[in-house]
Amino acid sequence: MSLKKFLFSRTFLIQLIIAAVVIAALLFITMKGLKIYTNHGESYPVPDFAGLQQEEAAQIASNQKLLVEVADSVYLNNMAPGAIIDQVPEAGFRVKENRTIFLTINSTQPEQVTVPKLTDISYRQAQVLIENSGLEIGQISYQPSEYNDLVLNVQIDSKNARPGQKVYKGTSVDLTIGRTQGNTSTPLPNLSGLTVEEAENTLTHSMLNMGVLIYDETIISKEDSLNARVWKQNPNPKVTGSVNLGSSVDIWITVDALKIEETAEPEF
Repeated sequence: MSLKKFLFSRTFLIQLIIAAVVIAALLFITMKGLKIYTNHGESYPVPDFAGLQQEEAAQIASNQKLLVEVADSVYLNNMAPGAIIDQVPEAGFRVKENRTIFLTINSTQPEQVTVPKLTDISYRQAQVLIENSGLEIGQISYQPSEYNDLVLNVQIDSKNARPGQKVYKGTSVDLTIGRTQGNTSTPLPNLSGLTVEEAENTLTHSMLNMGVLIYDETIISKEDSLNARVWKQNPNPKVTGSVNLGSSVDIWITVDALKIEETAEPEF
């Protein structure tokens, strides 16, 4: 029998139909099996683990048919040691059964950093080195020197600090800056409307110190203190144009927007 006659024969057509049915059945069974295996359409919302300990999170995750794993740790002094501070995926995100949620927890010990060499360089250079090292600028004082803005001494907890010394991240570093005569004052910045962190940074850049921090009656919770802004300061920039370098500036903070707006209005 020729190929042409075979292709149009009853036997070939029957075999072709059988093959098509078998292939379709195999595809159907395969897709059905994959759907069952992957629990198609079934997902679970990720719980919010923020503030929990790892053991608590593991128990909650197990009840939700999920897994947890610590992927990283950082140190925050305003969080309990071992507390969860971040998670991936985030809370509320829907995931499949047995999905692993990666956690970032608060370390039980602050990270240690190395104190860089800060003497015999300018204040601006020292400021950059301190910030890049994860340290903070503490009190700034001045003493007469033939070299203006030169860092003369560095102290931590009232003790002279040495380069290479290991301290906890976030430690305050006190600086003694040289100042030539005739150049001992700086313009007093207006801090009205700034957060405490913004005010402190502004004072540091102006080579001034943060004085007393005073909360008004509107600040009740920790969240209030984080959202609060400066509404009053002493010395008052509307009265005092400049102050001596290293002077302290007291600030009053509030969450009352009206109080901030009233004190921010220029006087004529």
